[in-house]
Amino acid sequence: MRIAILGSGFIARFYATSLHAQRRKDYILTVYSRDIENAKRFADDYQLSHFTSDIDEAITHPDVDVVLISLPNDLHEMAVAKCADAKKHVLCTKPLGRTAAEAKRMLDMVEKAGIFGGYLEDLCYTPKFLKSVDAIQNGNIGKVLWTKSREAHPGPHSDWFWNKEKSGGGAIIDLGCHCVEIGRNFIGKNVKPLEVMCWADTQVHPIEAEDHAIGLVKYENGAIGQFEVSWTFRGGMDLRDEVVGTEGSIWLNSFLRTGFEIFSTGKGDNYIAEKAEISQGWLFPVGDEAHELGYPNMFTDMFSAIEEGRDALETFYDGYVVNAILDAAYLSAKTKKWEPVVLEDWRGEEVSDKKQQLISFDEDYFLIKEELMPNEDLKRILKHKNTGEVVQKIFKPEKL
Repeated sequence: MRIAILGSGFIARFYATSLHAQRRKDYILTVYSRDIENAKRFADDYQLSHFTSDIDEAITHPDVDVVLISLPNDLHEMAVAKCADAKKHVLCTKPLGRTAAEAKRMLDMVEKAGIFGGYLEDLCYTPKFLKSVDAIQNGNIGKVLWTKSREAHPGPHSDWFWNKEKSGGGAIIDLGCHCVEIGRNFIGKNVKPLEVMCWADTQVHPIEAEDHAIGLVKYENGAIGQFEVSWTFRGGMDLRDEVVGTEGSIWLNSFLRTGFEIFSTGKGDNYIAEKAEISQGWLFPVGDEAHELGYPNMFTDMFSAIEEGRDALETFYDGYVVNAILDAAYLSAKTKKWEPVVLEDWRGEEVSDKKQQLISFDEDYFLIKEELMPNEDLKRILKHKNTGEVVQKIFKPEKL
């Protein structure tokens, strides 16, 4: 694929590094930036044959197959509209929109134009995440009951993030989009999100948006997805996920603790890792930052999907659902109540199994819990199927 990238900032450089690594066949042909000097510098750094400060020139370039949007949130809809008009496939960085209404308009644009719309949710492509989803789908931890996703760091890199009008919010829109979509994948994207309870506050920074939030997303099958997001965390970038099922659990630590540690007196001044605040003392680098954050897997899926005529693992529709959940989170943070997730267009299952999975011990009892005690007794907690009485039965070692 020959790519036009819109934007020349931090995330655009992450994308370019991923795309041009290891002699990959997909490559960036042209870069657009609102600042021509930034466009030229980007083109020089990545040996691009073309650069421009005219967005239409980049999108309509005759050799461009797909457009990659890495612009501030308030420019996504405009850029998607131009791609739809030009009938160019489009990949858009997260979040898709600032609101669900904005995301829905973009979804409608790409579907009406008959072009591919890929949602660049990189944290749903990390190696650990993909293996976790595979384990869940294979039944290794049973039915998923609860998920928790946390992303916290000292705050974003660019000024527009801190502008509520341009970004659409604060930590919730910036980081919550990751956490919500991670939870959806673990629980099942065909399971409908029903309502959200959220606390949010501005604890540290002199901004209008929230810099810290915690939320719960209730799903139709009874599962709960929890998200924790913050721009107030000091010490780097903390990316962690947990999943609890009826038959097991999964813990992921994707960034802050990687098994790679360096001690430095601070003599060097090299880049250590994204959101790292210091360059001395004990440091926690990442071996291959782009790979650990999922970018190569993400682009491989996106371009393969275009060639194969299928949906990617993350689509514009997923971006729309995420925005709808975040809309409910923002409303809940104001009302202090559970607020419904409003989805004009739901494409998953309408009814999921909410029944409690009861384990039968014998014809009279359900098994609540079985535990081997320190004295080697085997204790079983049972519930009578008819009376509801809870009892325990102890089996001595010689009877086992």
